Amino acid sequence: MDLESLWFGIIVFFWSAYFLLEGFDFGVGMLLPFVPKNEAERNVQIETIGPVWDGNEVWLVIAGAATFAAFPAWYASMFSGFYLALLLVLFFLIIRVLSFEWRAKSTSPGWRAVWLLANAVGSYGAALIWGVGLASLLYGVPLDSDGDFTGTFWDLFSPFSVLAGITFIALFAFHGATFLTLRTTGALLERVAARARVLSIPALVLGAAFLATTVGVAMHRNDKDLFPPVLPAALGIAALLLAAILVRGRSGWAFVMTALGTVLTVVTLFTSLYPRVMVSDPTFGNSLTVENAASAHYTLAVLSVVALITVPIVLLYQAWAYRVFRHRLGGDEPASTPAAPVSTQPEV
Repeated sequence: MDLESLWFGIIVFFWSAYFLLEGFDFGVGMLLPFVPKNEAERNVQIETIGPVWDGNEVWLVIAGAATFAAFPAWYASMFSGFYLALLLVLFFLIIRVLSFEWRAKSTSPGWRAVWLLANAVGSYGAALIWGVGLASLLYGVPLDSDGDFTGTFWDLFSPFSVLAGITFIALFAFHGATFLTLRTTGALLERVAARARVLSIPALVLGAAFLATTVGVAMHRNDKDLFPPVLPAALGIAALLLAAILVRGRSGWAFVMTALGTVLTVVTLFTSLYPRVMVSDPTFGNSLTVENAASAHYTLAVLSVVALITVPIVLLYQAWAYRVFRHRLGGDEPASTPAAPVSTQPEV
């Protein structure tokens, strides 16, 4: 395998790790307005991700930095052409971060309601735009002969990319619900489990439709054969089907399957994209590929050494953090005293 293809695979790994971990983060935020019934339960639901959410976002930084270093032409075209979309993602992530930090600054019900809503809006919005943006890489955007984006923000929207955005929302909500079934107790756990069962249906239907459509788009708009894109797509559909079955009694395995379904959705997109990194439409010949968008061989070799040293350290640290914060949290509020403010300051 040449270094260009190797680094394309490494970047796929980074994006997969980001959506695997941030996916259930987003899902927890999406469920905040609907599942908890009192302030104590809201505190518990936020606490389930409070120590780890910022660590999860590290993978986004790593994915962006790796793209910049390994595929500068891809980075330049994507980050300039998708500038407004990325600003929207940044906006949604910022208000979500602020909601964690500022919600605990006051016990006022109105103040807390505002930041709870901000967390939910940020979670829904970021998931939607990520889906639209990544799907647009495969569906095709206007590129000139130099690989520069020549379209507008609205060129990112197509039936396929909108389906991707909606699918990401449904998939992350389901993923977040299964995560909460492993971290909560009591009445909150019962409601989360019931919501997970409900969410399993749209996640399965939308996920299957999107994965099947992705294979079709790869064949008709990216000159791909049925194989290999059909393999991760079929496995992803199977994982979501198993998750929908297992969520009715085997919450641990259901979470494993939603995690696998999330990863396979990302893998299907990028497998359908390779060997191109950005499809050009309507002039297919202007598409960016792993060869014409990559850095020099020496740069990729140095990056490989750096990745070999640093990525295992990040993985070990995150594994340790999740082990430390693996215990369930209770949501029962004392009857005689109001719930005390709970800080969600990051601890990792």
